[in-house]
Amino acid sequence: MAFAQPFPLAAAAQKIQQQTFGPDLAVRLICPECRDPNPNIVEEFGSGDLVCGSCGLVLGDRIVDTRSEWRTFANDEGDDPSRVGAASDPLLEGIEQLDTLISFRDGGTGIARELQRAASRSQSSRSERNLLTAFRDIGSWCDQFSLPKTISDIAKQLYKRSDEEKLLRGKPLEAVIAACIFIACRQAHVPRTFREICNLTHVSKKTLGQCYKALEQAFNLSPGATAQVNANGSNPSTGPENLLVRYCNHLDLPANVQSICGDIIVAARQHGVADGRSPVSIAGGAIYFTCHLLGKPKSSRDISVVAGVSEGTIKLVYRLYYADREKLVKEEWIKEGRADMDRLPVER
Repeated sequence: MAFAQPFPLAAAAQKIQQQTFGPDLAVRLICPECRDPNPNIVEEFGSGDLVCGSCGLVLGDRIVDTRSEWRTFANDEGDDPSRVGAASDPLLEGIEQLDTLISFRDGGTGIARELQRAASRSQSSRSERNLLTAFRDIGSWCDQFSLPKTISDIAKQLYKRSDEEKLLRGKPLEAVIAACIFIACRQAHVPRTFREICNLTHVSKKTLGQCYKALEQAFNLSPGATAQVNANGSNPSTGPENLLVRYCNHLDLPANVQSICGDIIVAARQHGVADGRSPVSIAGGAIYFTCHLLGKPKSSRDISVVAGVSEGTIKLVYRLYYADREKLVKEEWIKEGRADMDRLPVER
């Protein structure tokens, strides 16, 4: 059998048109009770119901409100039709808190950068931009230090007040922020040493000390004015007892070591042992002394890494404690079997 074409073409496939659906505009919603051709349908957005305005029959429920959400989010009563943006910050009162972000995608023409520069100049003044930058740095550094939000807020309040009164004009921004964080930690009874703040902010200890002294005098932050001084004359917010909690946690020491170590530090202060030493050195030496006393020794290297002081300083404080060990160790600890002075090594 011969064909006119050796390979006949397949029949062209017929295009099937998909059926489209649209709303029937001829359908009207009427009340089944009134049967009024011109119904009075009322949308009750407060309850989410669709109600007949003539007889009160509920025709539908769970109606979604499609209108603008002009609600009041202010603490005080009054008209506040703000419905966009984050919660207002009381520290930024009087400053526009809404930003305009311009995309970087401009095809490599550089227009986006020019637009961003123009927008930043038009939106806020230089002082406002510096304040926002400082607040951003305070928040990020407090997060790196694992400090709570209360300390961040205190540091922001201190910086805003110092900026308004021009207390540290000419000082680097990082140094002012570091001093504010250091003071905030002291006031919140979460002490941090100068060395820790310097390592976090990369500010020299001399510059940090100058800014701290200026703020201390301006805000009347002397120990007698802001903190209650105990009978022994030490400031509870910067004493070695407050550093024990953090150091013992980093060294994985049990709770009884911390409590006994605190008692030893108090007894040493009463007898004038290791007077004049820094709180960090006293805390490190007391931990070294207490760990050997209770039979849970820690090396001086491990303590020096946590406390941030040299091994020689720790052993120097330990030798001062060892010389007056009879005054520091309570007899009840020895009777209960918790402490044994024979475990204390002789450091030379």
